[in-house]
Amino acid sequence: MRRTATEGHGPVRYGPPLPGDGLPVPPELSAILAAAASRTAGEPVGGGPALREAACGYWARRGLSCEPAAVAAAPGAPALLLALTAALGGDVLVPRPCAAWWGPYARLLGRPAFHVPTPAECGGVPDPYALLETVRRVRAEGGDPRLLVLSVADDPTATVAPPELLHETVEAAASEGLHLASDETWRDTLHDSRDTVLLSPAEMLPERVTVVTDLTGALLPAGWPAAVARFPASAAGDGLHARVLDVLTALDARVAGPVAAAAGYALTEPEPLTEHRAAAVRLHARVAAAAHATVVAAGALARPPRAGRHLYADLAPLRGALAARGVGDAQDLEDFLTGRLGMPAPGGHRFGDDLGALRVRLSTSPLLGGTEDERAACLSSPAPLELPQVQRALITVKSVFDDLRDAQRWEPPR
Repeated sequence: MRRTATEGHGPVRYGPPLPGDGLPVPPELSAILAAAASRTAGEPVGGGPALREAACGYWARRGLSCEPAAVAAAPGAPALLLALTAALGGDVLVPRPCAAWWGPYARLLGRPAFHVPTPAECGGVPDPYALLETVRRVRAEGGDPRLLVLSVADDPTATVAPPELLHETVEAAASEGLHLASDETWRDTLHDSRDTVLLSPAEMLPERVTVVTDLTGALLPAGWPAAVARFPASAAGDGLHARVLDVLTALDARVAGPVAAAAGYALTEPEPLTEHRAAAVRLHARVAAAAHATVVAAGALARPPRAGRHLYADLAPLRGALAARGVGDAQDLEDFLTGRLGMPAPGGHRFGDDLGALRVRLSTSPLLGGTEDERAACLSSPAPLELPQVQRALITVKSVFDDLRDAQRWEPPR
């Protein structure tokens, strides 16, 4: 029986993002949660007035004005995406690759999730021509595509879609009558905000885009589930919002009272929290850049990470060396790298890529150390790459990939 990637290394997470992953929680945020600990009742379905008002302020600062009546909150983005998919009906389109948790929620409702290839320059957004072809093929086969899920700041590829490409994809989706769900969980984690332009599809096609933001991305730590959605300001958007609330009510999907208080505070973006977020972004950007340089130097292919806390690598150029080690597909690669690196390394098949493609997602969080004190030291250090635990982790990555590179050089032609 094939060994799973969890053996000996703890579970590999393939669900919604939990990028707090061990970094210290800002004391101000902990104090808000503690003060609200007596709020044992959940929020109203869809979120209370204070939480929805705070979400409106958060989006307004990003050029997306909205009213509280057009906002819904839930205990995590999966509940919102599930409710949105159920409310819209029809089939779902997603990029290839995409966040690992997108597809299962369509399948849970008995709907297929059709993968659309992404362009060479980025992930998260389908190639517009491939999108049109996929929609026409699905309809020709009797399907009913209605929802396209995309992400301009992408997990798993850590790329940011160029505005011109995004515009072409949004226009293609509009021409086919699709509704768009824009997962913007990672938009506040740009590694270089001066050199990276991020636009939301809601700025381009406001009447057809629902924005979903999981607050456990850049605002709340892991284990405090809360997410918010912004619906179009139109009669159709109002109707969709109402149907989503009906589904959330059926699921009894409510944000816990203490978490709602912390989420509302975080959405106002007080200075201590924005400073903490900026420090975390700088830290992960440095570690991701170092890991990217190591992987590429060994001969693997990887786009430079621009956002988030991941690196997506294609090890096809090292296929010969991997085959000599019994690695023939993405599951084998996951097993091999998880064991050699001592950290989760989910294969690309977890994200909708072909099983035969030798692709893998590496995360920066495990490279920061194994204890809370080590990770806290990374966050406060002006030179985190020089800390012993980070050096050890990066040396391990370099050793594993350099071994593959050296073995590939001696691999006889096939």
